[in-house]
Amino acid sequence: MSKIISGFSKLTKQEKIDWLSKNYFSSQPEIIQTLKQYWNADEKLQQLHDDFIENTISNFYLPYGVAPNFVINGNHYVIPMVVEESSVVAAASLVAKFWSTRGGFKTEVISTTKIGQVHFMYQGNADDLKRYFNQQKENLFNATASITKNMEKRGGGILDIKLVDKTDKLDNYYQLHVTFETKDSMGANFINSCLEAIAKAFRKEGVEIVMSILSNYVPNCLVRAEVSCKIEELGGENPQQFAEKFRQAVQIAEIEPYRAVTHNKGIMNGIDAVVLATGNDFRAIEAGAHAYASRNGSYSSLTHCEIKNGLFRFWIEIPLAIGTVGGLTALHPMAKLSLDMLQNPSAPELMQIIATAGLAQNFAALRALTTSGIQEGHMKMHLMNILNQLQANREEKELMVAYFKDKTVSHSAVVEKFNELKK
Repeated sequence: MSKIISGFSKLTKQEKIDWLSKNYFSSQPEIIQTLKQYWNADEKLQQLHDDFIENTISNFYLPYGVAPNFVINGNHYVIPMVVEESSVVAAASLVAKFWSTRGGFKTEVISTTKIGQVHFMYQGNADDLKRYFNQQKENLFNATASITKNMEKRGGGILDIKLVDKTDKLDNYYQLHVTFETKDSMGANFINSCLEAIAKAFRKEGVEIVMSILSNYVPNCLVRAEVSCKIEELGGENPQQFAEKFRQAVQIAEIEPYRAVTHNKGIMNGIDAVVLATGNDFRAIEAGAHAYASRNGSYSSLTHCEIKNGLFRFWIEIPLAIGTVGGLTALHPMAKLSLDMLQNPSAPELMQIIATAGLAQNFAALRALTTSGIQEGHMKMHLMNILNQLQANREEKELMVAYFKDKTVSHSAVVEKFNELKK
């Protein structure tokens, strides 16, 4: 029987589920119950979720946690985080409290420029193209006037349009490279609408428009977050040794791509969690951040560390194109709640909060790696996950945690000990 279907999107949600059940879950009726179990009881709210994407059949829940005790530029925050990975929220919370008594996090937005491009081919004379562009540049701005009107009222709009010759990389390839300021909006729809209007206005014999699209590489939409204190304030048995080992760990990530990828992944644990909680596009953030980490020709750390004149400094510079208006930030009730929790920040303020979450996460990981090791915390959570799978009750969990306190956690070892306990 063919499982290819036409008109699937036109079926009702129940009809879609019935088709799935018949073709893929015929021997597992409980799966249909699982799907419906995650529907929201509030029909109006469920309809809102259904309309976010196409072919919705249920909701996929991720934990929504909060990390308290963040002090950023003297202001106190509780940061919402949506993440499934164990220890992320706990690590952020611990680090926030640690730095809250050492001056907190200092942040600044370096720049907020975003980029879009009209990509086109032209086989004619390059000087003729340049003359045509210079003649048409004002008309290109005028072509977007109806689109940019409201954005300009808020202080944003198109900053510049440049003609870029890329024929040394690809035969006949040119760009119109357009820079934007989108204020509190992430601005994807705004940018793409402007680019398409510019492309239509840039008509010349021999010009073949390939595509018009924003770039998620935004090296000039940049934010910085930093912590610093006297070395002796780092605490522990030997703070100087800890500081030096910590710096060495960062230096390794700066020059070794194999380490840098995992190092930066840990940063994104914190960043993605806040981006998701606020209804922003974590995939765009990820792509832009990793491109920025490779900007010098080799993939490198997004964070940096310095020990100088008895001071320990640790900081991050990262591109973050995010918004606090439009998109899911206005539609998703939990995204709106997150922004309320963060005291309704502007987009630049949210950039600083998100960068801080990434820096905190990285500090937590490096502190663990250079002291007790990363596995101690992970294995505690791994043990709890296994016990949850085994449906252990509270008393059984307490006994198992006590037993494995000084033992290596593995799935087989936990199952074996649990079975003994049940007997």
